[in-house]
Amino acid sequence: MEAVKKREVVKAQKRGLSISDVILVGVLLAVGAVLKFFVGSLFNAGMKPNFIIAMYCLAILLIKPRFIEAIFIGIIAGAICQVFPGTPYINLISEPVGAIVMAILVYLPLQIGKFSLRPVIGTFLSTLVSGMTFIGVLYAAFYTGADVKPMPFQVFIVIVLGTALVNTIIVQVLYIPLKLALGRGKND
Repeated sequence: MEAVKKREVVKAQKRGLSISDVILVGVLLAVGAVLKFFVGSLFNAGMKPNFIIAMYCLAILLIKPRFIEAIFIGIIAGAICQVFPGTPYINLISEPVGAIVMAILVYLPLQIGKFSLRPVIGTFLSTLVSGMTFIGVLYAAFYTGADVKPMPFQVFIVIVLGTALVNTIIVQVLYIPLKLALGRGKND
């Protein structure tokens, strides 16, 4: 009699974003663009809240991309920001930096019991880092002679902190329902 061999199930390593991941990123970034256009038009302080950040944070939370994929998501988000009035090209730097922060935080064990703090901490810090990067690049451009007119730092910081708070709430509210609707599992 032959011995029965144990069967092993080997899970294939993820090698990039699936088509559904790409579509999800595209839809979420489009939602962020619509929010930025309509809600952002209510602000007239020179710098407007950027809801595209909330949407790429949500996308990164849901799909857990590799580091390089998160950078590309940030670049695409920055490119979408170029459609809107404002200081050109700076979002092409600030959004990838924010996406990198989110990608790093997605893999850290940020939990209290069964409650994941990743949406809250990740979105708040990513928005804050993206906003501070934006401000830093803007001021650097100004002090090197570029034709930009930055507002006082205090005004910028209030807008960045306010945007970080609003983005955090948006992502926290949407994360669990979207995660469950997309079948992304109950565990983080």
